[in-house]
Amino acid sequence: MAIDASAPTGAAQKSPRNGSNRGRNTFMDRFWKRIDGNPSQGSGPLYYVILGVTLALTVIGLVMVLSSSSVEAITEEDSSYALFLRQGLFAALGVVGMLALSRFPVAAFRKMSWILLVLAVGLLGLVFTPLGVEVYGNRNWIKIGSFTGQPSEAAKLALAIWGAHVLAMKGALAHRTLHAIVPVVFPGGALLIGLVLLGQDLGTAIILGLILTALLFLGGANMKLFGITGLVAIVGAIAMVLLSGNRVGRINAWLRIDCDTNSACDQPLAGLQALASGSWFGVGLGQSRQKWKYIPEAHNDFIFSILGEELGLFGSLVVIVLFGALAVAMYRVAARAKDPFVRIATGGIMVWVVGQAFVNIGMVTGLLPVIGVPLPFISYGGTALFMVLLAVGVVMAFARDSHNDSIGATSTSASASKRGK
Repeated sequence: MAIDASAPTGAAQKSPRNGSNRGRNTFMDRFWKRIDGNPSQGSGPLYYVILGVTLALTVIGLVMVLSSSSVEAITEEDSSYALFLRQGLFAALGVVGMLALSRFPVAAFRKMSWILLVLAVGLLGLVFTPLGVEVYGNRNWIKIGSFTGQPSEAAKLALAIWGAHVLAMKGALAHRTLHAIVPVVFPGGALLIGLVLLGQDLGTAIILGLILTALLFLGGANMKLFGITGLVAIVGAIAMVLLSGNRVGRINAWLRIDCDTNSACDQPLAGLQALASGSWFGVGLGQSRQKWKYIPEAHNDFIFSILGEELGLFGSLVVIVLFGALAVAMYRVAARAKDPFVRIATGGIMVWVVGQAFVNIGMVTGLLPVIGVPLPFISYGGTALFMVLLAVGVVMAFARDSHNDSIGATSTSASASKRGK
């Protein structure tokens, strides 16, 4: 076989496989570039991607709350629309708060970080006063007049912003174990998680633990720290389960042990039946059968099963894709930011919102035990919806600020180039 002597030594012919890889890389490059946007265009696509996905999820949530809560609301409230109207009020307030926060400068969040932590601790402390209310064995609510709220939702946002601020201040020192632990893990994070655990809310404590883990990872903590804290968390979670008959029942239900006599099996089995009966395109909006008391409080943690029953696999995948799009957009905000505070805080919020969504979906589909974690934007709960919308507003502010920095850098570079000519 003749060899082309003009070819450089060691040069290899491009195979179809290499060509296809290059094609895929080109496609992904175009994809990320499209997500990132053009620095010369206003506040950029990322801001609007996050806004659009958030509003879409909120609208879907309101529709599903109306559908899933109407049956129980007829017997327990003055109107079948009562829970929907209440959720709609919090959605409206949350969207206004989200848009307001999206205009804040990054420095403002850093200035209020310690205030947010103190407020979160104070609100969690109110749970153990006469204002505290116990729901299904968990004392994690406060009631003031006709208003009922869950302070642990505010603690999630406070932990993300305060922890990111402290770790950004520490910089490279965060790699040292002691600097990573104090004060982010102890006393800050431990205090918030401890107060939630005192209220017997293991599910929320797990989400706070995930946020704290993300903050430490993005802040540059030594990897050995994760092994130690992970072991402590696992031992603590096992102890909490073993000390509660209710949690043992949920684990047995997840493992399908003694389901003939274990009432904890009823809800997850009914949820799976709802998903199965939804087939590809569902039985129709408002036509769920499982919401007729087969799934207790179907508008809360198991609302995804009602969504799957009424809208089918197609509707379920739409929600999952929307959460995936939100994750991609938040990731790009963090990856593009030059400020370590923005990167760490965005990562913490992303793990909170998207991580909690997939924990809930895993719980409903039987991949995880039932731990009482709501589906962000979708499940009924005014405080949870309001706080998650505020969290998205913080990330939108980061996206706008980072894009303005890019515009400034582009303008400076263009001016320098003109001067050089």
